[in-house]
Amino acid sequence: MAPGARAGKGVPQRPPGDPPRPAGLWSRRGGGMAAGAAGAAGAAVREAAPGLEAPPQHEQISHTKLSADDEWNLQQERMYKMHRGHESMHVEMILIFLCALVIAQIVLVQWRQRHGRSYNLATLLQMWVVPLYFTIKLYWWRFLSMWGMFSVITSYVLFRATRKPLSGRTPRLVYKWFLLIYKLSYAFGVVGYLAIMFTMCGFNLFFKIKARDSMDFGIVSLFYGLYYGVMGRDFAEICSDYMASTIGFYSVSGMPTRSLSDNVCAVCGQKIIVELNEEGLIENTYKLSCNHIWERTHFLYGQILDWLRYLVAWQPVVIGIVQGINYSLGLE
Repeated sequence: MAPGARAGKGVPQRPPGDPPRPAGLWSRRGGGMAAGAAGAAGAAVREAAPGLEAPPQHEQISHTKLSADDEWNLQQERMYKMHRGHESMHVEMILIFLCALVIAQIVLVQWRQRHGRSYNLATLLQMWVVPLYFTIKLYWWRFLSMWGMFSVITSYVLFRATRKPLSGRTPRLVYKWFLLIYKLSYAFGVVGYLAIMFTMCGFNLFFKIKARDSMDFGIVSLFYGLYYGVMGRDFAEICSDYMASTIGFYSVSGMPTRSLSDNVCAVCGQKIIVELNEEGLIENTYKLSCNHIWERTHFLYGQILDWLRYLVAWQPVVIGIVQGINYSLGLE
């Protein structure tokens, strides 16, 4: 301040002997409020204490630097934080899901018992179409290519089997194709099952294979074997029914125009290999009260096929219905 100049009212004066302060850092004595910008305050702190630095900024985590396991753990942590405190809502969603499963099971069982033909056709159509939706949505191109090849060849075989008059080469074509599907699906199933067992026993470590890779290979191979095995079996039955009806072994009215020889199965029309009183490796031969002889597969194998049909064909439908109910009720 120049000599003789008067200080303005309320303007704080710098006491004699105080070092000069940066602009905007004057404070009122007696506990007054500090005035100034944040940048000037930071500069003053650094000038007063050169060794004191501002706290470091947290570096944002880049997803490109994370491994697959860390990425999975991070997603699970975010999911947990997002749904924290929604326990009552989750209980309600679980109850809705369980009720939907019970009701769907009752409806499907009644449908199968009362209208078996329409149920089998609808299930086969669902098993054929549902995987196509998921393969396109999830970019499973390997399964999509195999599905497309199987669909094209099977459609051609089904077309040949439903023609009238039936060509003499068609039964052999149908037999060869579905026999090949059976052998391939059986091989895939066995390899997948062995891969899963080896992984659970830790044998993958001897070959320096990661447990996740070997388990994924086993699950995919087992699914391929079961899925195409079921599809091949169901389409083979359809082709056999059409050919038997065309040839004359089967009639809708119940009066066939031709009969089978004694060494031919009355159900599948193939030659009987296992005798009536012999123990078969895969199938046994049974004689009905009407004196018809047929080969019956193991009960457990039939249960596995029914379970797979329900899992692939109807489980996505049930989950879709549950999602619609949850959305209509505002549950997340």
